[in-house]
Amino acid sequence: MNALALLPRRSDWKPALRSPGTDLVSGLIVALVALPLALGFGISSGLGAAAGLSTAVVAGAIAAVFGGSRFQVSGPTGAMTVVLVPIVGRHGASGVLTVGLLAGLVLVVLAFAGVGRAVRYMPAPVIEGFTAGIAVVIALQQVPSALQVAHAEGEKVWQSAFDAVGQYISHPHHLALATTLTVAAVVLAGGRYLPKLPFSLIAVATATLAAQVLDLDLTPIGTIPSELPAPTLGFVHFDQLGSLVAPALAVAALAALESLLSATAADAMAVGTRHNPDRELLGQGVANIAAPLFGGVPATGAIARTAVNVRSGARTRLSALTHAVVLAAIIYLAALLVAKIPLAALAGVLLATTVRMVETASLAAIARASRGDAVVMAITFGVTVALDLVTAVAVGVGIATVLALRSVAKEARLQQVPLEHDDSGHLAEEDDLRHDHIVAYRIDGPVFFAAAHRFLLELADVSDVRVVILRMSGITALDTTGALVLKDAIGKLEQRHITVLMSGLRQDHRRRLAAIGALPADGDAHIFAHTPEAIAHARGYTRSPAGQNI
Repeated sequence: MNALALLPRRSDWKPALRSPGTDLVSGLIVALVALPLALGFGISSGLGAAAGLSTAVVAGAIAAVFGGSRFQVSGPTGAMTVVLVPIVGRHGASGVLTVGLLAGLVLVVLAFAGVGRAVRYMPAPVIEGFTAGIAVVIALQQVPSALQVAHAEGEKVWQSAFDAVGQYISHPHHLALATTLTVAAVVLAGGRYLPKLPFSLIAVATATLAAQVLDLDLTPIGTIPSELPAPTLGFVHFDQLGSLVAPALAVAALAALESLLSATAADAMAVGTRHNPDRELLGQGVANIAAPLFGGVPATGAIARTAVNVRSGARTRLSALTHAVVLAAIIYLAALLVAKIPLAALAGVLLATTVRMVETASLAAIARASRGDAVVMAITFGVTVALDLVTAVAVGVGIATVLALRSVAKEARLQQVPLEHDDSGHLAEEDDLRHDHIVAYRIDGPVFFAAAHRFLLELADVSDVRVVILRMSGITALDTTGALVLKDAIGKLEQRHITVLMSGLRQDHRRRLAAIGALPADGDAHIFAHTPEAIAHARGYTRSPAGQNI
């Protein structure tokens, strides 16, 4: 791969420089939408609101410049917080920052290795299952804030949510819950009827103003820095690196998957565009290397913010870059105001986000498509909620692969076929061939490990024949297991003095069969280009003295 093709080019920015107005406006709109999300996901990750803002600014700016999509908006996301929470619990804040740095390095390696195109092979039921699961997990993460419970116990998100509910029942705080539900309702209703207005920001600002004016008992975010911290590598502890490799690989896999899916969605929304998947991985890699230096959590492309960017009229990367600059200005100019935002209000915004994440029409369509797809989607969803996202993807892809192999294996067929194509004109000759105990079998489809053993059973059981003709032209794939099974079947037939002929054998299949000794005993003498030639040879053989004596 040409490494220079992955680097930023001057042509990326020429349209923006000629007419920047639309991109500047769309960048401002995206920043207003991203602000409460960055704060909320930063808090949900366990590193705090400041970490969420730092991620949105640093990763958002770098990914806009180096990424492979001109519409992608990057920052902290709900899916990533799901993975980060257990890392915070085991390794602390420094562990999360180190994981982000390592994940960034992995993404850069994947970019230069050309892995970006692999996302197209991710099964749709797996994607829909873990997307719905992520939505539920994010919603469960908001339960403590929505109920104003400061310390909820539980290793898993659903456990801490249940603990928060228990504490709420003992000491209810109805105002916080009412605030969360009101903000969520406003965001959802506003997004449906007036989608161009930043209702998430409007609802949060209104809740903050009401809390201050009416002196409501709502827990605020608390103090956040009024500037980005100086970059540092002080969080790296070399004695931790060994235990952080596996989490880093999980974070890198999620960052790659979510970013590429988001970029693909942006292509679908914007006519005539196509992202560069490997360059997108490079952009996310560089962004995740830089974000931890400023105290930021791992970042990915954000589907919700990217969609807002496209729908707001963005044309170039300038929009995503503007979004990061506006958020940086908010940090420097409005940190004191941001610190007063009630946590319950942010929880409402994130709850609304989870509702928007779930495409019920897609879920219903996949569930109707086939029972196997429904099972894959349901299991992926369940594992995402009960365990973690990476395990869910691995389990979902594994089950989908097994079901796909099972489906492909069913396409492989072995069937006895007439030796003459025109039955009306060759009935007498056909009867003669049957009398001579000549049969032909046509093998269709893939002959591989998941299907091949059926051929051994069917072929080895043929009886009252002297010659078996195997028509091989319909084989679409042949692996070593299939070749070995075929070898066993031919060996069993020849042990019973049944001659095996082959016709229509492809050269690549012939080489594989020859390599493991799976061709008929007489080799080339029993392999024919066309079936009529094999029939003629079989007729001559059975009517010869040698054939009649068998």
